[in-house]
Amino acid sequence: MKRKNSMVLLGSIVLSVTLCSLSLPQQQQHEKAKNLKVLPKNTSHEELEKVMREFKDALGVKCNFCHAPRKDDPKKLDFASDENDHKKIARDMMRMTARINKKYFKGHQVAEVSCYTCHRGNEEPLKTPPAK
Repeated sequence: MKRKNSMVLLGSIVLSVTLCSLSLPQQQQHEKAKNLKVLPKNTSHEELEKVMREFKDALGVKCNFCHAPRKDDPKKLDFASDENDHKKIARDMMRMTARINKKYFKGHQVAEVSCYTCHRGNEEPLKTPPAK
């Protein structure tokens, strides 16, 4: 009898877990990026996150360095907003590096200019090399 109750309990647990997993979405759907002016309009969420992480690392900043707070909830960011001037500067820098790479490094994947080339983890590029 004890074994039968254990089997019924185990079966109920397996059934519950199975039903719960069926009701969960297999992959969280991300909202399509809005207001892309330099990156291609069809940039995936994953590609966009990768680019943004590269910016953060290259400049040693957090997301709010370029993105303005939302009007309805200032604790969250409005990624589509153009209110923060740093976002406009970042777009100009993206265009500049693309021009440099196209003109001087076309076809050379090893050599190319990126944000890190000048910023080296700083908000502003250093004017002179750091003292040793």
